[in-house]
Amino acid sequence: MNEVIETILNHRSLRHFEDKQLTDEQIKKIITCAQSAATSSFIQAYSIIGVKDKEKKKKLAEIAGNQEYVEKNGHFFVFCADLYRHTIIGEQEHINVAPSIESTEKFMVALIDASLAAQNAAIAAESMGLGICYIGGIRNNLEEVKKILKTPERVIPLFGLAVGFPTKLNEKKPRLPYEHVYHEDEYEQDMGVYVSQLQKYDTLISSYYDERTGGKRNDRWTEQMAIMLDRKSRMYMKEFIQKNKLDLH
Repeated sequence: MNEVIETILNHRSLRHFEDKQLTDEQIKKIITCAQSAATSSFIQAYSIIGVKDKEKKKKLAEIAGNQEYVEKNGHFFVFCADLYRHTIIGEQEHINVAPSIESTEKFMVALIDASLAAQNAAIAAESMGLGICYIGGIRNNLEEVKKILKTPERVIPLFGLAVGFPTKLNEKKPRLPYEHVYHEDEYEQDMGVYVSQLQKYDTLISSYYDERTGGKRNDRWTEQMAIMLDRKSRMYMKEFIQKNKLDLH
């Protein structure tokens, strides 16, 4: 065990922050750590937008489902898949890069690059004693998010990262069993084993909610996921991506 591993294993999403802004030095350190993440073929297909403006944060909070911690935090980062700069590179170098940029592969590269950078940023922030919470809710209305952040075509805001000085620590949520996530040599072929692992996890999660809420909640994880997946959400995404000149092929 070392400090890095302890920081990673101690992660939990935090949603209550002091009314205190991160310093420019802290922001720069977090971004520099994000940029140190691996990037496919050195393409660096992401950008990060830091939001300090109170009105913009308020609007983003409303889009995200009136999540107060999007508005009230030490700093709010938005991670974007970014193939706009590569469009400019093509023009600069007089090479038609559009067919490659519009491929599903390059879109996946941009998503992965942004996610790797974000996780580096999250770990860096937590190692500094800060709390973090990922915000997928900004995807509730990306048209409005793009207007607020003034992002060009071929830039897709993916998620936010609220960072701040925590005032309240949440309980750690138990993750799926190790043996359910980690497969050796091939994916688990025995459906009975697979279902049994899920049932054991259901028992664990139900007990977690029961203890955390004083008996007010005891739903199972599979129940929670099935109900969530039964509701269609953000079904406009394909149209939005195509509209932003990423007509994937």
